[in-house]
Amino acid sequence: MELTAIDLFAGCGGLTQGLKQAGVDVASAVEINKNAARAYRMNHPDTVLIQEDICNVSVNDILSVIPDKKVNLVAGCPPCQGFSSVRTRNKGNIIDDERNELILEFLRIVEGIKPEYIMMENVPGIVKYNNFNKTVQQLLEIGYKVDYKIVNVEDYGVPQRRKRLVLLGSLSKQVTIPKSAVPIRSTVKDYIYDLPHVDKSPDPMHKNTTKHSEKVKNIISLIPKDGGSRTDLPPEYWLECHKKSGVGFSDVYGRLSWDKVSSTITGGCLNPSKGRFLHPTENRVITAREAALLQTFPIDYAFPSDISKTELAQMIGNSFPPKFSEIQANYLKDI
Repeated sequence: MELTAIDLFAGCGGLTQGLKQAGVDVASAVEINKNAARAYRMNHPDTVLIQEDICNVSVNDILSVIPDKKVNLVAGCPPCQGFSSVRTRNKGNIIDDERNELILEFLRIVEGIKPEYIMMENVPGIVKYNNFNKTVQQLLEIGYKVDYKIVNVEDYGVPQRRKRLVLLGSLSKQVTIPKSAVPIRSTVKDYIYDLPHVDKSPDPMHKNTTKHSEKVKNIISLIPKDGGSRTDLPPEYWLECHKKSGVGFSDVYGRLSWDKVSSTITGGCLNPSKGRFLHPTENRVITAREAALLQTFPIDYAFPSDISKTELAQMIGNSFPPKFSEIQANYLKDI
């Protein structure tokens, strides 16, 4: 079956990239962020992108830009930062964040278009949220057969530990979240080992890495290669904030391991103080290109070069790994 999709909350295009890799025609997308929309257009010029707050986008607005095409897949990743593990780690509370309501906008578009298939991804914590349960119940009431499950993308060939909730639905067929068809896990080495040294790379994204102070460079140089952690350092090299009892986030200033999957690529992936983001053997944090590759973006995937490292890291870290959405899309095509 040929699938024609729209991608809601498209970001820089990770979900779209995976859908296209599976042969899906992504006819239109919606994204509010200016620079994410720039990145999307750089890589998907044939998809009509509506750069607007989805709350102000009607079903007719979407359908009017894709005449003569029947949309049979609505896909999207509604931002729900209030449910992320980092945001809720303090006492497990759901953070009051207006973005938590955006799942209802996804539901509104689905109800208006009534596509044969739906695909939604989100953080695992959303299952505890009333609007998620409301969305599932409403989908059932309008005729969708729905399945959802929390999975780890490392089980699907993505070289990264990343737990996500995936929801699939169909109007006519029973759907089940597909199990991994990948016999062997991919590793950090599989994706970034063969890249040239930063100084010899012609790729601006691979040259885009954080400049460290001499003090931080010295600390990094003392962390054991290939998987070492800040806890391996002599106490005199511990940062003051790490000397306090009960300090969490033990992965900060940790190195990736060549033969393992990476830690979750987050919006802090270009900052060693935000997680295990140091190169396995070189004394630096990973580059923007390495982070994108660990998210399974193609090596030539383009990003704006005139934005801050912080925004670039968030753009990459907030993305849906293309390889994972490709697997979900292929499953829908197969059934």
